[in-house]
Amino acid sequence: MGSAIVVADTSVIINFLRIDRMDLIKAYPDPFIVTDHVATEIADSYPDQQLRYQAALDHGHLSQQTVDDPAELETFLRLGAGGRLGAGERSAIAVALHRGHKLAIDDTRAIRRAVEEANVAGNPLTIIRTQDVIVRLIKSGAIDLHQADGIKEDWRQNHRFALKIRSFTDLL
Repeated sequence: MGSAIVVADTSVIINFLRIDRMDLIKAYPDPFIVTDHVATEIADSYPDQQLRYQAALDHGHLSQQTVDDPAELETFLRLGAGGRLGAGERSAIAVALHRGHKLAIDDTRAIRRAVEEANVAGNPLTIIRTQDVIVRLIKSGAIDLHQADGIKEDWRQNHRFALKIRSFTDLL
């Protein structure tokens, strides 16, 4: 198995940027990295999210890396066939696969494609979703159950991100 680094897709990072809680990404037991493609997608979203993202980089909550390895670029391009995955998803999948890192991603179609790619390559791929990040933060003591459920409700009510659980107790 590879190192305990997490490569995050845009959706996972934006979930934490929206609620201004990038401190939780820093509190996660494994370090997070994002690709330059993910950073571009964040910049394309909302200016306040871009400012929060830049502050998170400045404070070392996560790091940004360029996709320039030929094998990663080949996978990135191959994943682009069909036009179904965005550049952020493709770059996060490529980097996670080739560097042996975990992949933080929420989109079901992208997850399916990442698993297919991992099976073809013969590389194990650990996939975590936003809810898995929160569960691990609860287990590590970074947040409590009440705070986690408050975040879940904030996402649902204010940010159009609804988890299919009643409470995080369902996942613990």
